[in-house]
Amino acid sequence: MKFTGLIRKLAVAVALAAAPAASFAGVFISVGFAPPALPVYHQPICPGDGYLWNPGYWAYGPDGYYWVPGVWVQPPTVGLLWTPGYWGWGGGAYIFHAGYWGPHVGFYGGINYGFGYTGAGFYGGRWEGGHFAYNTAVLNVNRTVIHNTYVQNVTVNNTTYSHTSFNGGSGGVPARPTATEAQYEHENHVPPTAAQESHVQAARAIPANYAKANGGNPAIKTVSRPGAMNAAVAGRGATPAPRGATQQNGFGRTAAQPIARPAATPQHPGGSSFSQPNRAAQTSARPAPQSQPRPQAAPREQARPAPRAEAKPQAERGHR
Repeated sequence: MKFTGLIRKLAVAVALAAAPAASFAGVFISVGFAPPALPVYHQPICPGDGYLWNPGYWAYGPDGYYWVPGVWVQPPTVGLLWTPGYWGWGGGAYIFHAGYWGPHVGFYGGINYGFGYTGAGFYGGRWEGGHFAYNTAVLNVNRTVIHNTYVQNVTVNNTTYSHTSFNGGSGGVPARPTATEAQYEHENHVPPTAAQESHVQAARAIPANYAKANGGNPAIKTVSRPGAMNAAVAGRGATPAPRGATQQNGFGRTAAQPIARPAATPQHPGGSSFSQPNRAAQTSARPAPQSQPRPQAAPREQARPAPRAEAKPQAERGHR
């Protein structure tokens, strides 16, 4: 047993030595056991134009695996897309490959994170003319506020590993990088933003997020944006999705946002700027008050006595 443990430690040391210096700080190791399955959850509505979705995942801390809730974040600059991190079996240990920003979505272990991250590539949106266009077939976006949207239905044929949270090893996703994904690995990558790092630290500090406390079913599965962790409560964005309301990939989306019917032709990403999210967030509440025409019922009742009062004298004149 001691010899086996020594071999595992050596394997971990070799894996760390092979890890690029830029990703060294983002590697977390768990020896001997895999992370829990990915939970089913609803996606909170996008807080404003220019926010991109970061799927939730299991990180590793001093008390074991803990859940980092899915969150909408702003990219460090326009034109960049988020490649999620993933756990991969490294021949004796599960090693975490940190996520990063880049011009393309690279390899993320074949993990089906949902909401456009089907295990290979990203189908949740694209950059167009300086704005991020959202695919409302898989992302929860208020189209009365954010107009740069389109619809491209996404089908996940392989559901065998729909909730598996790690690559390789026993029971892991047996995916390997394609030739194109291997090319993306050599592009210039940007590390997580300060807001993303703060989000992870906030999740790490909450005991209820740890798998040993929640049994793999955390109460807070998503938050709308970084900094909302402490204020999050178990609600629409934090409860398991009903089976009947989930997508084919096994992950739920908020049913309040209908999917547009016409399909759109995919376009290539591009662009150079995006609008301020705060302005979009402030206007997101306006549609609700406009949909309240019911107070007009009161004037109708007030107008009724006048016709009745005028009708009675006319009838009396006729009888005379």
